[in-house]
Amino acid sequence: MTKPEADYDYQRYKKLLAEAVDDAKRLELIDLMIRERARDRLEAQRTSDRVAMTARTVAKILGPGGRRENSSSD
Repeated sequence: MTKPEADYDYQRYKKLLAEAVDDAKRLELIDLMIRERARDRLEAQRTSDRVAMTARTVAKILGPGGRRENSSSD
């Protein structure tokens, strides 16, 4: 069984949905879910940026020749 995401709380959303008995509460729930999804997207973008930065750094260190097996001549 996989571990659920730390920020996704199924029970919390289920409770909020049960409490959303009028339009105001339903709109609050929708707004909350939209805001939390935006946070997930921001974190995904940050992760993507870190991966790209790491790839650029590795490419810069390795240089145009790519991977270096051994710096000494045989």
